[in-house]
Amino acid sequence: MTTELDRPSTRAAQAARSPRRHVLAVALALILLQTILRTVVAATGEFYWDDLILVGRAGSYPLLSDAFLRYDHDGHLMPAAFLVAGIATAIAPLEWWPAAASLVIGQLLASLAVLRVLWLLLGPRRALWGPLLFYLLTPLTLPAFAWWSAALNALPLQAALAWVAGDALQYSRTGRRRHIVSALVVTAVALVFFEKSVLVPFAAFATVALAHHVDGLVRPIRSTWAQARPLWLGSAAVLVVWAVCYSTIVESRFGIPPWSMVAGLTHHGISYGLLPSLLGGPWEWERWNPSPPWADPPLVLVVVAWLAVAGAAAWTVRRRRRTGPVWFAVIAYILASLAAMISTRFGPETTYELARTLRYFADSAVVVAIAAALILRASRRGTTSRPRAVRAAAWTCAAVFTVGSLWSTVTFARSWSDNPTGDYLGAAKAALTARPDEPVLDHPVSVWILLPVTYPHNLVGSVFSALPVRSDIRNHATDLWVLDDLGHRTPADLLPLRLVPPGPEPDCGHRVTTDAVTAVPLDSPAGDWEWTVQVNYRASADGTIDLGFPGRASVPVPVTEGLGTVYVRVSGDGSALQARSSTPGTTVCLGAGSLGVVVPRG
Repeated sequence: MTTELDRPSTRAAQAARSPRRHVLAVALALILLQTILRTVVAATGEFYWDDLILVGRAGSYPLLSDAFLRYDHDGHLMPAAFLVAGIATAIAPLEWWPAAASLVIGQLLASLAVLRVLWLLLGPRRALWGPLLFYLLTPLTLPAFAWWSAALNALPLQAALAWVAGDALQYSRTGRRRHIVSALVVTAVALVFFEKSVLVPFAAFATVALAHHVDGLVRPIRSTWAQARPLWLGSAAVLVVWAVCYSTIVESRFGIPPWSMVAGLTHHGISYGLLPSLLGGPWEWERWNPSPPWADPPLVLVVVAWLAVAGAAAWTVRRRRRTGPVWFAVIAYILASLAAMISTRFGPETTYELARTLRYFADSAVVVAIAAALILRASRRGTTSRPRAVRAAAWTCAAVFTVGSLWSTVTFARSWSDNPTGDYLGAAKAALTARPDEPVLDHPVSVWILLPVTYPHNLVGSVFSALPVRSDIRNHATDLWVLDDLGHRTPADLLPLRLVPPGPEPDCGHRVTTDAVTAVPLDSPAGDWEWTVQVNYRASADGTIDLGFPGRASVPVPVTEGLGTVYVRVSGDGSALQARSSTPGTTVCLGAGSLGVVVPRG
């Protein structure tokens, strides 16, 4: 029973809990708003570019195989991302909704992790809403969210940056070992999604050290090391193990670009990409299919963004104690992201718009939110003479940022939905499943879906490998048909670029037996390419011949007794093909033919 003496303390506790619940309720409402917005963006999206590579490999290899999970994907070692893609593909092959669901779930986890670290830094203060609102609505994270394969890298990294920083703060305060276990597990999980997660322990160390610094603690770096030494040593061990695995699997793509490339990518990435997004920009996006959208802010926004960031840095350093190192830490993280992008993605065909796609800076949103919380945590220099004016300015900035971010989200979704992949996949799935008993010669998908640089992942046999009850996609076929640029089934012809002259033997041409390899010369040498050969033959019995260029893997080609024609896809180069019968007792005579590429008829 509650006594009279208990009531004052009970009322005080209730009064203390009321602001706490209010702050938390608003924060969760903001996260709900973001979840709804991002769900709409995900629902209007579709598979794009690398997504089809992940789906194609998921259909080509067993889910837990080394060939699938440990694949070097353009310099990325991301077995956990491949695992998620494999599970989504197994649930609903080539359907977008499992991928979209994984995007929303991943974003929700990252947002909750950010709320946690902000709560640990600021407590139940309304000031927490500002950094949280920035992370939730900033367009900086939009491109990396909407593109599934990019999100499988970016979202785990964002969640890990926030969660491990929170665990480091908790362990430094309480010394409870469960925070060490949690931080190390999350770091390891993030690393198997994205190699950039090597920055997670360093960001966590910086968060704790900067929190000590703004609190006025003497020797904050030494204190941070001493308070959480087991965590930092454990993190180092995790990084060493990961580095050994990474270096033995992934071919290094790091290089030293020319200064002009460094300057151009840095200018475009910072001036036209990162800084406008801090103010809710870029407002507008540009796109040339099949490239992704990139930020296209008006010049006035670029100028205002530079002035606003410079002004904010000067004002906070002047008004808040010991906040200079916070700004230096943010700049260091952004420069590290820039260096990673430039050193691995530069090349003669690299355009400056690459840096304006924003996905290479997406994780910086977490770092900026943490930095803002650290600045708000710092004590003021003197007293605020006009607290109402400051609050009014803060609410005005929040409103302007929100409006700009929402508009940038709308314009991005509009640009991102201009993606032909969904319609192409829908038509292609219908074409491939309409007559499953009719095989199709493997061929590239439309260049509007995947460019030839992605070979062999741009082949129909790879992209649709997981599609059930479909036509058998082979390296040989007796009839030619292909998928056109819209994904529809259409008759095809062989465009001859080289000829196979008649053979030397009368009434046979080139005799192919099991006894020796038969050279089948071309009228002129062929360059290294993916060729289709028209093979006109007469076989003594049903059997198989092996056909290909010297030094390359040959293709087993079934033949039937009597006269026949088969089209065979071979790769390589040379002045002659090689053929040999692999069926004892079967002799095959090869007549004149042609070598070229398959094109839609007409």
